[in-house]
Amino acid sequence: MESNGKPSVAEMVVLATSSALTAVFYSIYRSRAKTATRLKEAKKVSIDQNLKAILSETPGRCVPYAVIEGLVRSVKDTLNSQFVDDCKGVIERLTLKEEKMVWNRTTHLWNSTEKVIHQRTNTVPFVLGSYDENISTAVRVVRPLDAAELDLETTYENFHPTSQSLFNFISQFISGEQPKGIHEMEEMLRVGDSVTGVGELVLDNDLIKLQPPKQGFCYFLTRQNYEFLLRKQVNAGRVWKILSFVFGLAACSTLLYILWKWYVHYRGSRKRRRDMEEFKEQQKRLMRELQIQESSVRATSCVVCLSRERSFVFLECGHVCACAPCYKALPEPKKCPICRVTIDRVVPLYNS
Repeated sequence: MESNGKPSVAEMVVLATSSALTAVFYSIYRSRAKTATRLKEAKKVSIDQNLKAILSETPGRCVPYAVIEGLVRSVKDTLNSQFVDDCKGVIERLTLKEEKMVWNRTTHLWNSTEKVIHQRTNTVPFVLGSYDENISTAVRVVRPLDAAELDLETTYENFHPTSQSLFNFISQFISGEQPKGIHEMEEMLRVGDSVTGVGELVLDNDLIKLQPPKQGFCYFLTRQNYEFLLRKQVNAGRVWKILSFVFGLAACSTLLYILWKWYVHYRGSRKRRRDMEEFKEQQKRLMRELQIQESSVRATSCVVCLSRERSFVFLECGHVCACAPCYKALPEPKKCPICRVTIDRVVPLYNS
């Protein structure tokens, strides 16, 4: 808080930053909480022989938000792993990452970083079938790459280190970047994996489809079960709730501190004005008692004795109002005769 009662730049920055982060974190929390609530209310559907009949009797021949669990089965073709024999899947993701050490000029430390230099995802049509092999009903999964929580199994992983030479080491040290190598990884959604899907379940002609919902609901595909998915969404919402509460508390505390400092400054200003008015009244009364004309008192006269010249500056208030003998006669703790603020130090005046 500055001397004029206005908040400092640091206080305004803290207030604005904490308020903005509170709004952002609360918005994320509301979104996660809404997703978790919708996930709890989603209709659980079993993949069995009666599924088509149930959907045909449902209004619009669809369930707007449904949960199904089943085994991954290919429709026609499958994807073969490029590194593992007899490993077939329906989604394959190949990723190449460059790992290197970068010199941080602020902390003067080497930091490890990685950058995706190439990524390719291949898919083939697939369905989710029943855990019972005797049931032929299956659900076609539409646009699986649009789903959240799509965790693929890592089928291959290898690190190719960069060859080092003296020339390379010197040039890397000068440039501030030291390549460590290339991280190669293959991930797949394999045939036979158990998958939980959450989305819109539709009966299109004779084909049952699981597709992204149309009402802004979240589309999920995960190898975890429904209970784990729900618990993960609830926990994620709880984290953002705690963050919004912490930063909201910081914003409220900063605002209350600014208001309190402003109130203290306002109350002090009122008290100083009141003391000044009382002092002027007492000074006029003293002049009447001593039968001194107000016009005969010089502007530079001591406000206490009204006879000697003012010779001190009182700090931190800055008033010039007393002579040396009157200052020494002030009782401890010495206070300014005008504003009654405690005198921290004095600076003598030399009139020429």
